[in-house]
Amino acid sequence: MCGIIGYVGQKKSLPILLTGLKRLEYRGYDSAGIAVLTEGGLMVAKSSGKIDRLIQEIGDNQDIDSTQGIAHTRWATHGEPTQLNAHPHTDAQGEIALVHNGIIENYRTLREFLRRNGYDTRTDTDTETLVQLIRYNYDGCLTEAVRNALNQVDGTYGIAVISSLHPGQIVVARMGSPLVIGHGEGENLVASDVSAMLDHTNRVVYLEDGEIATVTADSYEVTTIQNVKINHKVEEVTWTLDEIEKGGYDHFMLKEIHEQPTTLRNAIRGRLNHEEGIPRLNGLNLQYDELRNIKRILITACGTSFHAGLIGRYMIEELARLPVEVEYASEFRYRSPIIDENTIMLAISQSGETADTRAAMCEAKHRGATVLGLVNVVGSTIARETDGGVYLHAGPEIGVASTKAFTSQVMALSLVTCLLARMRHLSVQAGQEIIQAIENIPDQVEQLLQAGDQIKEIAAQYYRSNNCLYLGRGINYPAALEGALKLKEISYIHAEGYPAAEMKHGPIALIDENMPVVVIALKDAVYNKVMSNISEVQTRRGKVIAIATEGDTEIAERVNHVIYIPQTYRLLTPLLSIIPLQLLAYHIAVMRGCNVDQPRNLAKSVTVE
Repeated sequence: MCGIIGYVGQKKSLPILLTGLKRLEYRGYDSAGIAVLTEGGLMVAKSSGKIDRLIQEIGDNQDIDSTQGIAHTRWATHGEPTQLNAHPHTDAQGEIALVHNGIIENYRTLREFLRRNGYDTRTDTDTETLVQLIRYNYDGCLTEAVRNALNQVDGTYGIAVISSLHPGQIVVARMGSPLVIGHGEGENLVASDVSAMLDHTNRVVYLEDGEIATVTADSYEVTTIQNVKINHKVEEVTWTLDEIEKGGYDHFMLKEIHEQPTTLRNAIRGRLNHEEGIPRLNGLNLQYDELRNIKRILITACGTSFHAGLIGRYMIEELARLPVEVEYASEFRYRSPIIDENTIMLAISQSGETADTRAAMCEAKHRGATVLGLVNVVGSTIARETDGGVYLHAGPEIGVASTKAFTSQVMALSLVTCLLARMRHLSVQAGQEIIQAIENIPDQVEQLLQAGDQIKEIAAQYYRSNNCLYLGRGINYPAALEGALKLKEISYIHAEGYPAAEMKHGPIALIDENMPVVVIALKDAVYNKVMSNISEVQTRRGKVIAIATEGDTEIAERVNHVIYIPQTYRLLTPLLSIIPLQLLAYHIAVMRGCNVDQPRNLAKSVTVE
């Protein structure tokens, strides 16, 4: 949430900063700004709206002679997304500039303190308070001024600071919001995401909470806020620039939907033992006897990851016969949860930085639980702070509405489920059948993606609708929730997911001839029940779009539209049923003229509570 990029080196900084901002725009796009150091001092440019408006604001200054600067793209928390409230913020003298991700919780107290000491604020943001506080603490050393200011702060932050008083230097600090140092030859970069610096270096250092770094073109020095020196290992990023470009697709979201056969193969590569019918998940860091002793599992996540967790609950409870609770991470630590040493928590997050999920994870660890992470970003905070886990290997996900990360999360949960089940009572033969079904999924997704034209035709009939209902039962109820979420996120159509049988307890009142109803109606134990629910919809003249099992000719005669998915092992069906729902949401949003990759009010990697 929000994007930071900074550069110090020998090259012109402004083009580097603007390119980095473009790569970070998925993290926030309410406003944007840059500050570069020139011979005449700091030059600051800011604008409301997206980065293209900032480029217009900069105008002829794009070729300015500067080799150092910082930049920011904002997801607003305090203050409207205006030019005045955009980052960077500067002190009254215009000598210190700061960009900030996170929230300063005690900013009102600090603002009053500063006011009494002669420092007036001009914006509605919490961030301006921080740059004024740095100025108040400045006594000749920028790093010490930042250190002393942060010791007065409550809240979360990832910051980058430059000053005309200290050319060639960027000071960065982190507490709860990610920051990475990119190590180059005669140049160094700082960013909130490695994607912003990949065309300059793939050698990075991840800052930990409570650390400050002073970065120059040739070096960086990391210390704690208490001024204890830290030596960090330089890590190598395996992502490539090709992975963060559109690759000929109209939108990142469409590209990422079509990448799912590959990302699902990546999620299972090297992890399937066919002979023993068991996955290999060495990253869990648990011995087989520890897996057998698990008494209870808690899954915590937010948004799309929460829906993956709900699917995981159905899988684990049915196959491993373990009780599973799925908690919204934002609520978990506020309700005094019951946890003991036999509890395993699974923390699910695409970015590995989700603030609510991190807070829930820390609470569980404090209470004695073993915490495992299911994350996509190698080196992310959750990946580093958990006791073990599973990397998704989905590659960078740029589209704000998650697609490939969701299916990779569900796939990872299917592997965890199969392992736990085999540790208990599941036979080798049953394990082998599940492993084979898992291995078939990527090819089946590839087959489904070829039905895009049919789904586009259906979308053309309903893109003007203002409401939509999604129904599913059993393990496909969470898939219905996720399908509804995708539609509302990117098309702004009001959409709700419900257990199909619950429709008659309220939502049926909404159904008329103008209400499309998407029903996941697969050939399983509740098929006849779902068909009854479809009849209830049609009696009220609702339009039914059914996701059905290949070969089901009966349903085609009873609904308005049917999209078929291949047969698979029953607990794996959400991996297939979600694909047409992603495509349906995508095509409807495009037809409505919405910005699919950057839906309003949303941002990737939510690092505030």
